[in-house]
Amino acid sequence: MDTDYHSINHQELSRPVIIGDHVWIGCKSTILKGVTIGDGSVIAANSVVTKDVPPKALVGGIPSKIIKKDIEWE
Repeated sequence: MDTDYHSINHQELSRPVIIGDHVWIGCKSTILKGVTIGDGSVIAANSVVTKDVPPKALVGGIPSKIIKKDIEWE
């Protein structure tokens, strides 16, 4: 979801989530509003993605962190 469905102090309700090409998102992961996932990235299962993910990165954890860069997967 890219929204909170309600505003607090008239703040913006939504910001788009952008998911690049050839991205693998593991089961039960949460991607917060306004985050961009770069092409070729992998999001580990059960991760909470709070910040942008660069292309070809493996991220995981709560909150997610870069585990490995310059990955390639098929």
